[in-house]
Parts: sequence; structure tokens; C-alpha cells
Amino acid sequence: MIQFVQAAHIASGSIRSAKLRSALTTLGIVIGVAAVIINASLGASFNQFFTDEVSSVGSNFIIAYSDQPNLFYDSELEIIKNTPGILGVSPRKTVSGEINYLSDVKSVSIVGVNGDFQEIQGIKMEEGSFLTDKDIYSAVLGYDLAKEEFGRSISHRSSVDIAFRQEDGTLVIKKFKVKGILEDSKETIVGGDGSTDMIVYIPISTMNEMTGEKDYGAFFAMAESSENIGSISKDVDKRLARSFGISERDLNNEDAKPYTVFDQADVLEETGALGKALSTFLLVLALISLFVGSIGIMNIMLVTVTERTREIGIMKSVGYSSSNILSLFLLESIMVSSLGGLLGTAIGGFGAYILEEALKLPPVFPFKLIEIGILISVLVGVGAGLYPARKAANMNPVDALRYE
Repeated sequence: MIQFVQAAHIASGSIRSAKLRSALTTLGIVIGVAAVIINASLGASFNQFFTDEVSSVGSNFIIAYSDQPNLFYDSELEIIKNTPGILGVSPRKTVSGEINYLSDVKSVSIVGVNGDFQEIQGIKMEEGSFLTDKDIYSAVLGYDLAKEEFGRSISHRSSVDIAFRQEDGTLVIKKFKVKGILEDSKETIVGGDGSTDMIVYIPISTMNEMTGEKDYGAFFAMAESSENIGSISKDVDKRLARSFGISERDLNNEDAKPYTVFDQADVLEETGALGKALSTFLLVLALISLFVGSIGIMNIMLVTVTERTREIGIMKSVGYSSSNILSLFLLESIMVSSLGGLLGTAIGGFGAYILEEALKLPPVFPFKLIEIGILISVLVGVGAGLYPARKAANMNPVDALRYE
């Protein structure tokens, strides 16, 4: 059996004798492996991005909402609050209104909540503090609204006028003390208030007093743990259904219920499926380019076999067996693809980092991808080189020596 070192020396000599052709062949694998690394890394980054976005809405949250008005009241608030495993619950209601500061009026979304809302949604403060259940005419402003929308920056000690228009057209205006300014935020892909930079939070009891209403738009609750959030969410759903006279057999029928309950685990499952689909799509695209690269190797190796027909005949005439010839050409194919795999892995890792920075994705690079990239390149080398190598090994030495 031909020695591995000798075989490697012969194979590397063949590669060096046709540098341009070998470089172009390697380039196909470099591009294919780099594409696999980049797309797999991007898939992992998108998954982490979706997870971070869901977590930014709050910790262990459960949300009950309805598109129907006059559905949720204090009785439903108490039902959720008294559900075992619920650590806190806040009503949430959004109404369009106006805020007046130094005679400058802005139309904004005003959200009514209670003191539990900050912890449930993980709200962070730039200045001052968030609302408590004891506050009446207090307001918390989004960062951009307080710092950029008016001629002068609003501090957490300022006062503003907030106006609502009731259904009968009556304009109700009250003076509010600015209790806090929210930390600069960003848009999110999931529920909640999205970007809070242009939001005004006020006590929901004060909002209902000014608008002449008594209902709530939704409830944000916090479960005691992520492990039990599914069962706690189902218990909330069951208790609300009972209060609305809905039977347990209709709990899973969304059309039978005037409201919807979902939790953090549900959102993570949905975004996880989205992330997996995106990762699969990206990986398929990358594998197509890798397949094209492997065809390139096979074509080049077939050309090499044809060009070296007389050499194969000489090798066989001096004692090289068919298995020796097979090993030589297969090793040459593996060396070309492995070199491309190493370069492709390095370029793919760097490219993934650049793209993640450009897309503002969390930098996630599974280091297993390095092993996978090298393994793929070796497998491509074996797969693409096997047929040409067998063709060379099966040549008749007499016919090979006569080949012109």
C-alpha cells in the first residue's frame, strides 16, 4: 500500500503544477463553505434576536386582551390577580390624547396602567421613578417625547397638561406632574407598547375618570416562574372563561371566546418556529452553492484524470495498484476541498461577524460550525473525487500508455 506521506507529496505536486486551476477549484468550495458558515451563524443570531425581543417585553409575562370594548373590568382584574402563581397584574389601556408643555401641543398615545406594570414589562427609567398605585395625576414620559419633541427638555419635576376628548365631544384637561422619564428604547417585534419613546403612562384609574369609562383594554400579568408559565396561563384562561360563561370544552376554540390569552412561552414558540424556518431557508441556499462547488471539483478531477492518463499507465506499469491510484486521486480531491474548507470557514466566520454588526443582530457564532465547515469540505472532497478516482483506478495500463 502506498505510504500516506508519499501519496500526499504526489497529490500536492499535482496541485502545484496547475496553480490557477487548483485555485479556481478551491474557490468554489471557499464560497460554498463560507456561505454555509455565514448563513448558519446568521440563523443562530436571528434566533437569539427573536428571544431577546420577546424577553424585552417582560419577564414571564401573560397577556389577556380583547378587541371588544366594555369586556374587562375590575372583576376580571381580581380574577387574574387571585390566580395561583400570579405575582402581579396590571390593566393596560391605550387612548389617543394630547400633551401640552409650554403652549406646545403634541398628539400622543397615552397608556393607562398601574404600579405593577413596570416590573411586568421590565421598564427602565432614565430619570425619576415609575407610577405607583397611590399616584393620581402623575405621568411618566417616553424619552424622545420628553427630550426632543418640545422646545425645551422636560425633566421629571416638570408639569404638563394632558387632554382627552370624551365620546360626547367634551374636552377634559388636567395638569399632571411628570414623575419620571423612560430610558431610551427601541422598536420590538412582539407585543407590548413597542417603542416607548413617544408614550405617556398615567394611572389607569385617572384615565378612566377623565374619559368617562370604566373598562380596561387588556391585562399584563407576571407568572412566578418560566417553568410553570404554561399551566398558570391556562388557569387564567379557564378562570376568565368561567366568568364569561364559557364551558371548558370551548377553551381551545378561539372563536367561542371574546378574548385571547397568551404567554411568553407561546411567543417564544412562534418566534422559534420563525427562526428555524429562516435558518433552514438560509442553509438551503448555502448548500446549493456548496453543491455547485463540489461539481466544480468533480469536473476538474475528471479533466485531471484525462490529462494524466499516460502517467496513470506508467504508475500502474511500475507496480502501483488500482487502490493506490484511487487513494492518490481521492487524496488530491480531499486536499483541494479541505483547503477550500479552511479558507471558507475563516472567511465565513469573519463575514458572519460583519453582517451581524451591520444588521445589529446579537453576535452568535456557534464554534461547532468550524468543525462542521471542515467536515463538510472533506465530505465534499470524497464525494466529488470518488468517481474520477475510480475512473483512474480502473484504467487498463496498456490502454493508458497508448493514450495520446
